[in-house]
Amino acid sequence: MKLLIPPPLVALAASFLIWQTSKAAPQLLIHFPAQLGVAILVASVGLFIELTGVIQFFSRKTTVNPLKPNTSSHLITDGFYRFSRNPMYVGMMLLLLAWSVHLGALILGPCAIALAMWYVTIFQIKPEEETLETMFGKDYQTYKSQVRRWI
Repeated sequence: MKLLIPPPLVALAASFLIWQTSKAAPQLLIHFPAQLGVAILVASVGLFIELTGVIQFFSRKTTVNPLKPNTSSHLITDGFYRFSRNPMYVGMMLLLLAWSVHLGALILGPCAIALAMWYVTIFQIKPEEETLETMFGKDYQTYKSQVRRWI
């Protein structure tokens, strides 16, 4: 597995980058009247998607540990997994977007989010997909052909 930094730490690093760039370049911040409400809404949606995915994994007694996809016992294809092969990562990116909105970092924040998505795709998702394809074979190949990686 190519994983160097676990996805939650990637998100933490991206949130720190968003915060630091917002402090370093306040002239690039964008503020608007419903900013806090939008940030709370986006964070709520992200948290809901992420927690729903975690609950699905726990209810099927399979691993949520991104370091050990080879210990998966079930291929989950229902719930949010009908729309994205990685809803927990989608939820994580929505939380980063909410943080960007909260800070007003609507220019530099999406850049940090795109960088985090790229990193997670290359160093986490693609190796995970290889492992799941080895474990679940044709079922995973079919699922992969029907459902997008992100959204």
